[in-house]
Amino acid sequence: MKDLTWKSAIELADMVKRREITVTELTSIFLDKIEKVNPKINAFCTIMRDEAMEQAKRADEMIEKGEPLGPLHGVPIAIKDLTPVKGVRYTLGSKLFEDQIADYDAVIVKRIKEAGGIIVGKTNTPEFGHKGTTDNLVFGATKNPWDTSRISGGSSGGSAAAVAAGLVPLAEGTDGGGSIRIPAALCGVFGFKPTYGSIPMDVFGSFSSNAPYLHFGPISRDVDDAALFYDVVKGGDSADPYSLHGGQDTFENLEVDVSNLKIAYSPDLGYFEVDPDVRNACENAAKQFEKLGCTVDTVNPDFENPIENIEKPWFDLWCGLIASFYADLPDEQFSLLDPKVQEFIKIGTELTAMDYLKSNIARDETWLKLKEILDEYDAIITPTTAIPAFSLNKWGPKEINGKKINPMHGWFLTYPINLTGHPTSSVPVGFSSDNLPIGMQIIGNRLDDLKVLQLSRAFERAHKWQDSYKELKL
Repeated sequence: MKDLTWKSAIELADMVKRREITVTELTSIFLDKIEKVNPKINAFCTIMRDEAMEQAKRADEMIEKGEPLGPLHGVPIAIKDLTPVKGVRYTLGSKLFEDQIADYDAVIVKRIKEAGGIIVGKTNTPEFGHKGTTDNLVFGATKNPWDTSRISGGSSGGSAAAVAAGLVPLAEGTDGGGSIRIPAALCGVFGFKPTYGSIPMDVFGSFSSNAPYLHFGPISRDVDDAALFYDVVKGGDSADPYSLHGGQDTFENLEVDVSNLKIAYSPDLGYFEVDPDVRNACENAAKQFEKLGCTVDTVNPDFENPIENIEKPWFDLWCGLIASFYADLPDEQFSLLDPKVQEFIKIGTELTAMDYLKSNIARDETWLKLKEILDEYDAIITPTTAIPAFSLNKWGPKEINGKKINPMHGWFLTYPINLTGHPTSSVPVGFSSDNLPIGMQIIGNRLDDLKVLQLSRAFERAHKWQDSYKELKL
């Protein structure tokens, strides 16, 4: 664990600024590790060695000239392949775009570059980020660093696997149904989906990111790094009409006493089947918050007919979103898409305008039930996924605890929060009997991103999940 690649982004940036190591040397160390380890897990689909070394050279020149340095100066960072980096291959995990080169930087990428981050590569994603596992017809599957026969989660599975394996300290992800939180939980790292609009979303069209809510966010091995990343990339931009003012800095305000906070613990959001190992780990995490002095009460959101009012509306909105982009492809291009994506597009095209509007109206119940809880409590905690990572060969589990579930999304408790846009983290809370990571969500009120990060940081300090990475053998 003395290996530099296991240090935090903050530690690495400090070493660079104190001239203990050059950016060129640091970047080369990470690229060498990526080239050694990546074939085992397939986290990166594009390694930007030449571009990264050129970035590093310019970063060292800035230091030599005494120019102002950003908070991420010299830190290696990975970008998900749903996010464009100018001049770099940009496939979206699709054979349709297998040879596409991005002609612009997303706002989040611009801000990372301006802060001095060194982009070392693009990470793997399912086609268009359409599911909770990471595999596609271009690059294949990303494997879980804890057990390479298991999924890494999705759709930011490449980013989470890269961070867990020490290939980068920080990675960017996107989240439209749990795509940051699911892989963070299954790979044993920290993931943060901020309040909708906090980070400009300029990738999927100016008015396409709100049904369901799509988010950018950080994946890291500790909360401090994620908060610093968040401060660098948040804040309004004219490219996104829904983007918000940046608000209060989070990194400088993480250290607080949480003993006066009230937390609502929901073991299953009232309707999910949850594996016993996951339930036990999250119950122990709830007790840890009690040890920190928090008041913790068990709650049930008591959603009315959640399959019809939460699961179906989210899935219809998701299918409608994908169909709106790709339903009109000619047959020869449509045939290049993943069969499941084709299926989703067909579902989307069969939705009527009234179906779509009713799906948006159905979101009200989720919002109001969560508001009722968050009006009384500072946060809600609940499992991130209902089960630990499963076999790479599965589309999804068909049952949990002997009860049938939807293999598409019946095993993650994340998508309801993409109907509401609340800030949510996934923190590592332990391991299953098979030594697979387990994660727990911390859900805060809208715009209360700082409190989510403060509670995540307090739990991290007590739980010390970073100690577990030394057990990884790759």
